Amino acid sequence: MIRKIIHIDMDAFFASVEIRDNPFLRDKPVVVGGPPGSRSVVCTASYEARKYGIHSAMSSDKAFQLCPHAIFIKPRHERYLEFSQIVRKIFSDYTDLVEPMSIDEAYLDVTDCKRSIPYATRIAKEIRRRIRLETGGLTASAGISCNKFLSKIASDLHKPDGQTVILPEQAEAFLARLPIEKFHGIGKATAKIMHENQIRTGADLRARSKLELIRLFGITGEFYYNIVRGVDDRQVCPERERKSLGTEETFQEDVTDPETLKAVLKRQSGEVAKDLQKRKLAGRTITLKVKYHDFRSITRSASITQYVSDSNVIFETICSLLHKTDAGLIPIRLVGVTVSGFPKEEELFQMEFDFMKDFPFTRQEW
Repeated sequence: MIRKIIHIDMDAFFASVEIRDNPFLRDKPVVVGGPPGSRSVVCTASYEARKYGIHSAMSSDKAFQLCPHAIFIKPRHERYLEFSQIVRKIFSDYTDLVEPMSIDEAYLDVTDCKRSIPYATRIAKEIRRRIRLETGGLTASAGISCNKFLSKIASDLHKPDGQTVILPEQAEAFLARLPIEKFHGIGKATAKIMHENQIRTGADLRARSKLELIRLFGITGEFYYNIVRGVDDRQVCPERERKSLGTEETFQEDVTDPETLKAVLKRQSGEVAKDLQKRKLAGRTITLKVKYHDFRSITRSASITQYVSDSNVIFETICSLLHKTDAGLIPIRLVGVTVSGFPKEEELFQMEFDFMKDFPFTRQEW
């Protein structure tokens, strides 16, 4: 069965929330991140700021050099989460098959729409209209197609506040003329290698055999072989029972500076800690995820004796794990922080029992 997949991506989400809350910022270059000189990085920039070349994961100092009159705003993650929850609620009115990719984007499988709307394009348009109405003016872009890869590409084509559909019968011709840099999953380093091998468009990529692509790019070559043919069998998977909690970020440009990486990881550690505390969770295993410019992914984990949800402990552990990677030597395109190893039900009971045995009365009396 051909599925109907929508990818919804909020437009410059953090910056848009700040502009919504403070209309004075409208039409100005807004940078959400620490101020220049704070060794912080950019979380998000408004489209006005992006015209100067500012992008996420760039150091605040570099952003200031590019646009000295930019307005720097400290992130308010709790506020962004409020709006993210409003958007998630809208999604749930149309389908239970929602796969959040981050606080500001998600895949929706609307093949069987709760509201019995037969056309995915109409569903996407209605969702975007409701987002604007129910958040007080925030906008989202949407991509609609038969799988996750195509819908993700489609959502990037007409940002901000745009919508694009790629029909199954259009996919082959569409991908053939698409510049290789526009393929989701192909970064600058990989695109450079492709250019060196005379691969500049989807048509060029499609002309290469699977064996040749694997020789050039390793196992990822098979992924390229499939996507240029519009093949992506990944399902939209809603959240299941939580066994871990984390966040990750893909940089628009590969990062080699360890201090920039640490600034991002510090923010991520804080986000994970807040989420853990909100959910009343704590874990004993802290994991760092790193994806290099050539798409090789590694993880480094550490298990500690106590259950933790403290951002400082998480960040200190993550920094020690970062030293066990090639950070600073090899360009990095993604980093992530995850906490897992939550206590089982019997462990919760034992923790409670250990606490109470220090008191001079029995469990029944307590």
